Amino acid sequence: MSYFYLIYSISIILIFLYCKKKLFFLNYTGDNHQFFSNYKNIPLLGGIFLIIPILLMNYANIFYFSSIILIFLIGFFSDRKILISPKKRFLFQIALILFSVVFLNLEILSSRIIYFDTLLQINIFNIFFTSFCLLILLNGSNFIDGLNGLLLVYMTFVIIILLKLNLISEATLDKNLLTYLLFFLAILTLLNFCNLLMLGDAGAYILSFFVGYLIISCHKENPNISPYFFILIIWYPCYENLFSIIRKLRSKFSPLNPDNQHLHQLLYTFIRKNFFNNKLTANNASSVLINTINLTVIYISSIEPHSSIYQIRLIIISLLIYTLIFIFLKNKIKFYE
Repeated sequence: MSYFYLIYSISIILIFLYCKKKLFFLNYTGDNHQFFSNYKNIPLLGGIFLIIPILLMNYANIFYFSSIILIFLIGFFSDRKILISPKKRFLFQIALILFSVVFLNLEILSSRIIYFDTLLQINIFNIFFTSFCLLILLNGSNFIDGLNGLLLVYMTFVIIILLKLNLISEATLDKNLLTYLLFFLAILTLLNFCNLLMLGDAGAYILSFFVGYLIISCHKENPNISPYFFILIIWYPCYENLFSIIRKLRSKFSPLNPDNQHLHQLLYTFIRKNFFNNKLTANNASSVLINTINLTVIYISSIEPHSSIYQIRLIIISLLIYTLIFIFLKNKIKFYE
């Protein structure tokens, strides 16, 4: 297997160089909500590079294999501007997530709230609630994949924390293969920070889906761990999505349409106006700042993963910090305008 990954590593480097030379799979400029990164053509190869390592995590399971392929294709067609409509893309996501939840037996077993846990025992309710959670994670992850390394570093750290706490059983995934995946994520992160490669929708979708699958599996296999610990380690993309939906509805704007009012976009604008005029420097600085806060919170949460009270307090603190920073930045941007 080591030789396979060595050959695969060399292959992705050659594919990357070829696509750069031939201008294949490029992220063309022009989208208003992507103003902070797309000042030159960058290959959208993250999904193509990640699909093989992620498929190998559980390749013997035909439903896992099918789910990864299908979610990759949704993102790939979106990247290639074939699946342009946000509504159609969302409907495809719903169908795929429902398929995965049912056939991969993904279920959230406990919330440690008596009445809600009773509802979770109802199969149809559990299917739709678990699907809703995965959809929020999937699209929230795509939202935050707007700065170099923001999503890649965040998800890589989540996987490392799960490994550190020994929550991933061999029955779920081969830990050696997971180590190889972390290696590829590190390579992609380096290329992403250098503005040489982007995850694209395909990369963001399969990476967030895989992490969601991993977290739900860990939740089922470790009932002694607080469910709020698993919520906390993915709170940022999920809250970004929910906050965005509320914000857009209040502005009478479709939640499915992109805009440039996400936290990382506001922070980028603030940093560029006040500290770094260079786009790449402002982009990377914004990403590092956000992830420093988030990863610190995640690390603190890993100290007491069994305590729901401890985790809930951290969740509340995180939500307050996000909201206060958003309000501060929003007011500052208005002042500049």
